[in-house]
This record gives sequence, C-alpha cells and structure tokens, in this order.
Amino acid sequence: MNKRKFGDAGEDLACRYLEKNGYKILERNKHYSRYCEIDIIAKYKNTIVFVEVKTRKTAVFGTPFEAITNTKYENIKKGVQFYLTENKVKDYRIDVIGITLKPEVKIEHLKNVYL
Repeated sequence: MNKRKFGDAGEDLACRYLEKNGYKILERNKHYSRYCEIDIIAKYKNTIVFVEVKTRKTAVFGTPFEAITNTKYENIKKGVQFYLTENKVKDYRIDVIGITLKPEVKIEHLKNVYL
C-alpha cells in the first residue's frame, strides 16, 4: 500500500469515528496550496472542526502526534484562515486524530489543539 492509500485509509477510519461521535463531515482533503491541506472539515453542534489525521502502523518510531511539526501546524492554520475567510465561520477549532494500527487499532482524539 502506498503512502497516499495508507493516509486515505486512516482518514476513512477517522471519518467513521467522528460520525459515530456526532460529527458531520463537510469536506475532505481541502487544498489551499501545495503545502496546505486540511484532512477533514467537520461540524460538531455549532462548531466547525478542522481535523488533521496522522496514521502510523506502529508506535515504534514515535506516536502519530509526534509527526505534527510546527511547520505542519502553521500550514494547517493558514488553511483554516483561508476557509474562515471564504465561509464566514465564527466558531471553530483545530483537532488532531492519531491512529495506530498495530498491535491493535487505537484512535486518539485531541481537541482544540495549539502548538
């Protein structure tokens, strides 16, 4: 499985997890530039939630959350600003979902993330 398909599979898991927990998926893989992609844009109650998804086969080389660098976070924030401007959103937050597949599937959801 190539990197893109692996990432898509993780995002599929994340979407199912979010929907099961009352979120409505609005968009996936929203691109604003070569460096700026928002994995999932969802709505929870009256809040727009921008979700970064990181998937790892195992945690041997670090947790999924450790893969989010300051540069990646800054690029996500730029995309959020573009979206907010285009869509006149007031209530929003940035979440991160980390998925580890082995030894068992583990999904962790951090809400309202700031680096």
